[in-house]
Amino acid sequence: MTKHDQEYLSYYRKMVTIRQFETLAGELFAASKIPGFIHLSIGQEASAVGVCSCLRADDYLTTTHRGHGHMISKGADLKKMVAELFGKKTGYCKGKGGSMHIADFSLGILGANGVVGGGLPIVTGAGFSIKMRKTDQVAVCFFGDGAANRGTVHEAMNMASIWKLPVIFVVENNLYASTTPQSYACSVRDISSRAVAYNMPGVAVDGNHLLQVRDAASAAVERARKGEGPSLIENKTYRIRGHFEGDPQAYRSKDEITDWKIKNDPIKRFADYLTLNDMLTPELNNQIRAEVEAELADAVAFAEVSPFPDPSEALQDLFVNN
Repeated sequence: MTKHDQEYLSYYRKMVTIRQFETLAGELFAASKIPGFIHLSIGQEASAVGVCSCLRADDYLTTTHRGHGHMISKGADLKKMVAELFGKKTGYCKGKGGSMHIADFSLGILGANGVVGGGLPIVTGAGFSIKMRKTDQVAVCFFGDGAANRGTVHEAMNMASIWKLPVIFVVENNLYASTTPQSYACSVRDISSRAVAYNMPGVAVDGNHLLQVRDAASAAVERARKGEGPSLIENKTYRIRGHFEGDPQAYRSKDEITDWKIKNDPIKRFADYLTLNDMLTPELNNQIRAEVEAELADAVAFAEVSPFPDPSEALQDLFVNN
């Protein structure tokens, strides 16, 4: 097997891991094992993996309330992720952040964010820090089509552009901002077309085609590392599950969801590509899926035996200590 084949199979494995992680998370939430809310990105795996495949370990990333896939794509520990969803002390945020606030600074992940559009000012700050320190790192911000209409987007993109910051803004257009269709709430068909207002490149790609996403991200990352400033990428994709688990989804039809699942599943599309190019066999596919399933079973077992944080720790870690 060539290095190229191994690289492409690693992308496939990451997508399978995200899908299995979130499918399991949905089941655990339904079984009342996970408190609070969770927002799943099933159907959007190619966006997360395609972009993060172009990043280094020391690059920065901010994500959203729908951020499990971005975390896994950047290399997050599955055990710590499941423990955090369970509210356990061994989780990434010691069980006090939950699904919407996972972070891992050691991986450059500056946090998921429950505030719509909240990651853009943070990633712009990270980009400014990179410029001040004169390194060749980049900072990536994932946000949704709903967030694209927030004021923070304008402020962050304008600032990143005038200072030529090494930031890549990635809008995951999954067609719905909560319950509102993007076609109704947005003044333009392609959100990426707004990039011209900030004097930065903007491109819209098939967000369910991993290699298209990767090509667009690779070009934006290369540009940022060379000091040429920010870019905007629009990954046109679709979330198969509701806005949140338990969402009645009265705003769209079951036929629409089924159509996307059958015709445009990013994992199946990439598996077909790998198979056609003699990189993936049915046996290897089964092996990958079994290995991921075993890893997730270990993660759940770890989370289940982990302790809850003590109530006395509730106010710890809110501020930076001297």
